[in-house]
Amino acid sequence: MTDTLAKSNGETSADSLRRVALVTGGRTGIGLAIAHGLVQDGCRVIVAGLPQDSSAGTDLVPANKVVTDGSLLVRELDVTDGDSIARLVDELKRLDILVNCAGTIVREGREHDPSVFAAVLDVNLTGTMRMCQACYPRLKETRGCILNIASMLSIFGSGRVPAYSSSKGGVVQLTKSLAIAWASDGVRVNALAPGWIATNLTAPLVESAAFRETIIARTPLGRWGDPSDVAPAAVFLCSSQASFITGTVLTVDGGYSAV
Repeated sequence: MTDTLAKSNGETSADSLRRVALVTGGRTGIGLAIAHGLVQDGCRVIVAGLPQDSSAGTDLVPANKVVTDGSLLVRELDVTDGDSIARLVDELKRLDILVNCAGTIVREGREHDPSVFAAVLDVNLTGTMRMCQACYPRLKETRGCILNIASMLSIFGSGRVPAYSSSKGGVVQLTKSLAIAWASDGVRVNALAPGWIATNLTAPLVESAAFRETIIARTPLGRWGDPSDVAPAAVFLCSSQASFITGTVLTVDGGYSAV
């Protein structure tokens, strides 16, 4: 890996002082919005995800492409594959921020099947733990931080998606547990819990007029969220302004969970 984000012979001393962030699931949707927010905050960012994702839609950033004048690099990653994770992490010269946004696997209506249940947890929860553990040595060196993406279904149950709900509830407890375990190393671990955000994943729900209006009616701020609504909260939790915040879960849902 000889790009501008790691081990580049052309890297300047100023570049070497810039924070480096890795955003899994960052090739589309909320992850990509967070990645762009981190770039605007002065970070060099690697976004990583599966090589092909038919659900991602037209906003999917191609793998192995450098965009935004070299400050954002795209890589392929499978969070269920330890070798895939190791290859990417081994290539990093430094790492200050890990954002785990890859856990968005939903199998609505099929998650009562134990095999499907296990597959969803393997991505959403165990995949998050794999990334945290693999990146921990790098983050310990920089006294960096981790931001996990939970969900409002970390708070509520769901009869249709019990695996997704369980995995996101697990992400919250994993966040709190790692925050305690790694605090002495200066590694902060927090989570965001987005509400109803309009992405390619939720597009069928947004396109259903009845469902869309039901969500709007319950949400105090009266609208669906946009990925750009989530990004500023993520940037804050990954910044020095949040240096005394760890083990917390910040809800970004327009007030939905307050009702």
